[in-house]
Amino acid sequence: MIKVADAGYNADRIIECIKEADRRGVKILVFPELSLTGRCYDLITHRVILDGSEKALEKILAATAGIDMLVFVGLPVAVGARVYSCAAAVCAGELLGIVPRENVKGSAFAVPSADETEVTLAGKLSFVCPDTLFECAALPDLFVGCEIGADMDIIAPPSVRHAEAGATVIAQLAGFPETVSSADNAVLDIRAQSKRLKCGMIMSAPNKGESSTDNVYSGLCLVAENGAVLAQDEKENSLAISEIDVEYLINLRRDSGDFDCCEAEHCIVTWGEKCVETELTRAFSKLPHLPSKPEDIPAYCERMTDIQVSGLVKRMEYANLDHCVVGISGGVDSTLAVMIAAKAVKKMGLPASNVIACTMPCFGTSSRTKNNAVTIAEQLGCDVRVIDISKSVNQHFDDIGHERDDYSVAFENAQARMRTMVLLDIANKVNGLDVGTEDLSEFVDGWCTFNGDHTSNYDVNLGLTKTQVRAAVRYIAQTADNEILSKALWDVLDCPVTPELLPIHDDQIEQKSEDAVGSYSLQDFFTHKIIICGFTPSKTFRLAKAAYGDEFTDEELKRWLKSYCKRYFSQQFKRSCLMDGPAVDAFTVSPRTGYLIPSDAEASLFLEDLNNL
Repeated sequence: MIKVADAGYNADRIIECIKEADRRGVKILVFPELSLTGRCYDLITHRVILDGSEKALEKILAATAGIDMLVFVGLPVAVGARVYSCAAAVCAGELLGIVPRENVKGSAFAVPSADETEVTLAGKLSFVCPDTLFECAALPDLFVGCEIGADMDIIAPPSVRHAEAGATVIAQLAGFPETVSSADNAVLDIRAQSKRLKCGMIMSAPNKGESSTDNVYSGLCLVAENGAVLAQDEKENSLAISEIDVEYLINLRRDSGDFDCCEAEHCIVTWGEKCVETELTRAFSKLPHLPSKPEDIPAYCERMTDIQVSGLVKRMEYANLDHCVVGISGGVDSTLAVMIAAKAVKKMGLPASNVIACTMPCFGTSSRTKNNAVTIAEQLGCDVRVIDISKSVNQHFDDIGHERDDYSVAFENAQARMRTMVLLDIANKVNGLDVGTEDLSEFVDGWCTFNGDHTSNYDVNLGLTKTQVRAAVRYIAQTADNEILSKALWDVLDCPVTPELLPIHDDQIEQKSEDAVGSYSLQDFFTHKIIICGFTPSKTFRLAKAAYGDEFTDEELKRWLKSYCKRYFSQQFKRSCLMDGPAVDAFTVSPRTGYLIPSDAEASLFLEDLNNL
């Protein structure tokens, strides 16, 4: 809470806030525009106000000695006959630089020169320069730019220039008043700008101590990163604190190629000598491929399934096909695929019976999964076919000289390839399309049989992780009017993920995929952090501890991380020849437009990083 025109009082409050922030491990602290004086209207250019704010800055410099924190304080600065609204950058008792506001329309402030202007302020020789970046010596990728007040409202705000020049974090010393929509507008703006610039943003708006002559102020504080608001506070003495992942932002920018290319020459000032491990306070979602807010899940699932249906309809219409053929196993993937196929034929004006749902029981099929598969397909109105392939597979074993009690990989893969042959041949007979069921997670870890369930004419799940597939099936189960269908869907969700390729006893599911490759939720987390965000396995381990520490021990996390890294590299040959399928999220492993690696790349460096933990 400040007092208008009382710079000394305001400096004391700012110092208190700096000390509290330091106690909480803050390394960059942003105050609002004119935080030392408040909005003084025409009084802002008065010598008493200017001298008072300069003395107040001296007090802040003295109080921050020994505090390794970059602090931006707003104050008026006189340079000859001109007065600027500025941000003074302070660290460890030093005045690093002064950044002036550029958009001064409707104010008492002067338009700053684009060049560096020397000034003596608070007994320190410094400079006023709009294009100043503050580089952290202890963290080389951390460059901080600054924009002030109305600067953020212009078509091309300074933050664009600064980001192009390499700023990964933008400090926004805001100056807007509180209105009924001010918080919503600010969140919208900061999300959009941080997403566009692939940067972090720290915004601080004037608080309730400001002049109420024509407006009131809320003290809104925001911390954002690449379109996501990490922390928000709007109350008296508000303080929003979170961690911004600079490595993540740099990785995003490397894929873009639009940064570190600004034509305007920036002045670089160095700050920060010590690098300490930050205590993580921000939340890391266990399911990063899904919306963080539960209320957003329904619309998200509707959009996911619409993308799948649209892709399938387009492919069928292009190929002049009028039937879908789907292998149904009673698992979540084939369950979603058959429901997508049913939606697609309906959209094409075809009867539901044009979906041929084939369940192909063999040595490892349980009655539970088979019954669920048949029930769901029947409730959708599909043409359900039960084709026992055990006789064909046994004949194949005889043909290749494989002992029927040899449960090696050939035993398992022969069944998967037989099922694919049946589906493709039926599709040929009925003028149909074999709709694939494998999901993105299984392609990432290679948990599929090459030229078996790996292959289809068009895979509607290719762009969905296992967690997304489960979310879609759960949403349909929650919203289905058909009680029989809904009950079967819930039981599918309750079943363990299984390929059902090894013999079973007492009709119980014994072969469980997650026993071999790990939790699919955890795997999807690894994919998001290692492949999409570009993090090292060791950093991913740290984030996994923050998200999954209540479910897995450190040893388990390391074990599954090693398994993930090994499988990701060794199974690339399966991803190098994937069929077509719609990208539902921004990430895909399509060999045409997705994330590619050589099929013989080594995992050595990734495993070495993990071994160094």
